[in-house]
Amino acid sequence: MKKEPDKTTKTNGTNRTNGKRPVRGVMIQMQFDLQRLAWWAVVGLMIFSLAGLWMSGSKVQKEVQLSQALEDMRAGKIEKVEVYADRLALFYTDKEDEPMFSRKEGNVSFTEILDRAQIKPDTVKYEIKDQTFGQVMTAVLPSVIGTGFVLLVLLYMMRQARGQQDSIFSFGQSRARLFDKGKQSVKFSDVAGVDEAKKELEEVVDFLKNPGKYKALGARTPKGALLIGPSGVGKTLLARAIAGEAGVPFYSMAGSEFMEMLVGVGSARVRDLFATAKKNAPSIIFIDEVDAIGRQRGHGLMGGHDEREQTLNQILVEMDGFTANENVVVLAATNRPELLDPALVRPGRFDRRVMVDMPDIEGRKAILAIYAKNKPFVKSVKWEAVAKRTVGFSGADLENMLNEAAIGAARESLKEITMENIEEAATKVKLGPQKKRLQSEDDRKMTAYHEAGHAVVNWAQKGLDPVHRISIVSRGMSLGHTLVPPAADRVHETKSRLLSQIAMMLGGRAAEELVFHEFTTGASNDIDKASSVARDMVMEYGMSNLGPINYGSEPDVIDWGRGYMEPTQISPDVQAKIDAEVKKIIDEGYKKAQIILKKHRKKMDKVVERLMKVETMDGDEFAKMMAN
Repeated sequence: MKKEPDKTTKTNGTNRTNGKRPVRGVMIQMQFDLQRLAWWAVVGLMIFSLAGLWMSGSKVQKEVQLSQALEDMRAGKIEKVEVYADRLALFYTDKEDEPMFSRKEGNVSFTEILDRAQIKPDTVKYEIKDQTFGQVMTAVLPSVIGTGFVLLVLLYMMRQARGQQDSIFSFGQSRARLFDKGKQSVKFSDVAGVDEAKKELEEVVDFLKNPGKYKALGARTPKGALLIGPSGVGKTLLARAIAGEAGVPFYSMAGSEFMEMLVGVGSARVRDLFATAKKNAPSIIFIDEVDAIGRQRGHGLMGGHDEREQTLNQILVEMDGFTANENVVVLAATNRPELLDPALVRPGRFDRRVMVDMPDIEGRKAILAIYAKNKPFVKSVKWEAVAKRTVGFSGADLENMLNEAAIGAARESLKEITMENIEEAATKVKLGPQKKRLQSEDDRKMTAYHEAGHAVVNWAQKGLDPVHRISIVSRGMSLGHTLVPPAADRVHETKSRLLSQIAMMLGGRAAEELVFHEFTTGASNDIDKASSVARDMVMEYGMSNLGPINYGSEPDVIDWGRGYMEPTQISPDVQAKIDAEVKKIIDEGYKKAQIILKKHRKKMDKVVERLMKVETMDGDEFAKMMAN
């Protein structure tokens, strides 16, 4: 399902009703402008100071003592003297346009200096000059810069104090993002694969658009709808579609945004959010990841959390305090419904529990059609095959797969996306990118026999889905892989299929023992999966000699609802019997895999020989090779 970027601004809900907010915004802007002006003034003064110093320093070639300058005047070596406040520019007859400089006291006139040296003023040609701009700036600028710096520090401190004061008083204000009416681009047509959930939510939209139709029959607006489903199936996207379809103010906020370091802030934000939504009714409030604040109260390994519980209590009060004519609907999304407080999910608060499941094959085809609109694909792409290939993919996985396919096509400088790009992208999404590891020939051969063992055992058993791809290219944590995606969306699994799957999982280990008479660490993940399936068959599904009894999934389980470790009621004798049944299932599956591989050893060798050459083999090529 498509996740469009938010085309909304993050605004406080009270901005729409409090007329003083814009004035404060202007004041903040004026403070910012004054601060920026002050900074530019200081920079300008520094530039002028440096310019003055450069101008004054550029004229300084040499400096002589005043006594030496007077002797040179008496001797007639100086043609002209320019008198400044505390400096003398001496132009010697033998140095044109290159004056020498000498210093004098600023409060003593040049004629007085000549009188003290017993030099007649009419014998020296001199001219009184004003101070240069650079000299003035050099004298004045340090004090100006110092004063300006102090003023800027004071202004910054005042602004920081004002900001802290504002933040303290704004703790209790809601931080919900407002989606204005008509400015949300996502519609129900942009959501696919969750038709049942869409139908439930379309009724909520109709309630908000046509409340009179339901009032006439005595029906009230649903107070809340809880969206439940795994990650990536489109819960948040559905909420955005409701905002786009309903045409009413839509306030969106994550559960964690209510929490703050100060106790009581969360409940204050809840009050502010609901008060704003009521003023703008009909409206919708959406709380994403509601389990962050909606967990059961008074339970947990570390005790209760005062701030979270107060926030939850306030939500309960606000939702239960609604009246029939307020037309405010609360939507919430979570993938952990078992953690929510019973008081939150009861009828009268969240009246509807909308299940958002993984898409089936028709849903995946619809989702692929939505995401393929703005991408160029070759005409030979078989979308039916892609939908079958992606069993277990969520809407987010499908969007990511097509995006990776487009990136791969662009990397190859293609103008259209091919089926090969889609296949590579699907494998990348599930298993990770290829890793061109430097493996020895022995390692590659072991990996090839391991994967061929899986594929041959799968092929030889009836009722299992066909092999889709075999590869000895490293991806993620695996050195190779054998893909066997479900050919259809199954709801039930039979005992015979589970036993066949266990045999197929252990086919890699059986092939290693048959060919190399040795075990490797590469089968650790296969053993883990096979053991998990066998244990579930015994303890949960009742598919063993122990009968249809549920012994619990683990010997010790943490009951998060009660908040403590709760051991299951299994005696040591029964636990030993469970272990024996699990071992029996695993042993039978392993023996079955060994028998199959011994029978089809030559075909397995051919598959390995082909894998060593091409590294990757598709399902059709494998099926033809096994048929011969």
